[in-house]
Amino acid sequence: MSIKGLFPIENWDFKTNSIHENLPTEDLALLTAHKSDKVYKRGEIIFREGSFPAGIFLIQDGKAKKFKLDNEGNEHIIYVANSGELIGYHAVLAEERYPDSATALEESTIGFIAKEDFLAALQKSTILTHRLLKTLSHEFTVLTNSLTIFGQKPVRERLALQLVVLREKYKKNFLPGMAVEIDMSRDDLASLVGTARENIVRTLSEFKKEGIVETTGRKIIVRDVKKLIHIADYN
Repeated sequence: MSIKGLFPIENWDFKTNSIHENLPTEDLALLTAHKSDKVYKRGEIIFREGSFPAGIFLIQDGKAKKFKLDNEGNEHIIYVANSGELIGYHAVLAEERYPDSATALEESTIGFIAKEDFLAALQKSTILTHRLLKTLSHEFTVLTNSLTIFGQKPVRERLALQLVVLREKYKKNFLPGMAVEIDMSRDDLASLVGTARENIVRTLSEFKKEGIVETTGRKIIVRDVKKLIHIADYN
């Protein structure tokens, strides 16, 4: 089912696909003139925190997680980027090292755009520049929402909310009534929710007993998204 009108999914999506989609032909050609594509396996690093950026990345098919490591080497997932999204451009714009890392969550085809081409396109395309500024402003809203949720809600509500968001990201060729499989490890899900793995396993078990989700291996199928939205209690 569609969650339009039930949950503000736009408040949890960076919308970086809006930067490059439907650009004027000349602007798009300038941006992607020397783009090179690579297939990344699940778990393969795309860029690493602390390294110098050589360019930006366009996820053409697949998904990636953006994360930071704490002092103990534990991952803290900041965001799950979907097909069509751009990642890695913050460091290029700031002329700094990458502030986080990115890894493929599944086999993904990702295009690389050299920073010289990206910056040249920004200089010549007012449309691209305007879209980028708008997206950066929206990202602040998304991150503020995430910080608020982490600080105020218990694990059950945070997991419900993230499952609603992930369900939208994992839709592919979706038709009404079609099941959506969220293919994510329990460790990654725990990192995204901000809790221990055992808490995720226990809460998913509760959701299964309530008929909200089904699980097959690492895959999670949401059967009652309305109940998840109710549990998330997002205002």
